[in-house]
Amino acid sequence: MKKILVPTDFSVNADKALYIAAEMAANANATLEILHVNTSAAYTPLMPEYAIPDDGFDDYAESVSSDLHALKRVLVSQPKFANLTVESRVEDGFLHTTMNRIAQDDGCDMLVMGTKGATGATEFFVGSNTEKVIRTASCPVLVVPQNTKDFKIRTVVLATTLRPDQYSAFETLVEWQKTNLFDVKVLYLNNPGGFANMEAIYTALNEFCTRSGLINAELFTATNTFNEERTILSFADEHAADLIAMATHQRRGVSHMMFGSLTEDTANHSDIPVLCIPIHN
Repeated sequence: MKKILVPTDFSVNADKALYIAAEMAANANATLEILHVNTSAAYTPLMPEYAIPDDGFDDYAESVSSDLHALKRVLVSQPKFANLTVESRVEDGFLHTTMNRIAQDDGCDMLVMGTKGATGATEFFVGSNTEKVIRTASCPVLVVPQNTKDFKIRTVVLATTLRPDQYSAFETLVEWQKTNLFDVKVLYLNNPGGFANMEAIYTALNEFCTRSGLINAELFTATNTFNEERTILSFADEHAADLIAMATHQRRGVSHMMFGSLTEDTANHSDIPVLCIPIHN
């Protein structure tokens, strides 16, 4: 891992995600890039009656840049971050498209963002910024809920169908185990094209672990496949997990409207961080 991107709106929740991203970057000897996106600029062409004068945007950018520098000074003043390389930038646009562009342009390996989640009508009709980032990101996204406490990874729940396209989740966790050894509770989610018996499931898991190098992995099977999101969250709570990891197909358009996304739903409603890993076909 060489670079981690974290957006900030200078809220308490964003600061929590920032410090988690900083700890990850310090442990991996990676660069931390802090991004602030002026989303109001993206909406001005759609609602010109609310347009802000050009000098207003200039003042805004100058103020935000000052806030970012102050944030960096406070961060690197802490001994554990003294040698951390921190970059910052201010951009105009929609949050998810801007983050995706910056991540690709700057070669970021991980996105870390705080979230308050989304429920009810907001979740159904609009969706949260977090959902949109998960759905479009080209690299893994670590979603940090607002109630997250100290982020010490000891137990990870990996929810998976163990299909071949799920291999990227195993690869990603192996990279994390290089800097932090943790146990992995592999929660097998049954599906219509699943395995014939338990022996086949164990064989698939062993093949994934051997091929990727993932260690300390233990297999469990979901007994309730009617509500998989609830099953994952309940399982994580039962095993006192510190992180949930899932691979996502990043459904969009009609496919997303019809089938939704289990990963996005889990990230929206989880009380612990969720690592969302895109499946690259």
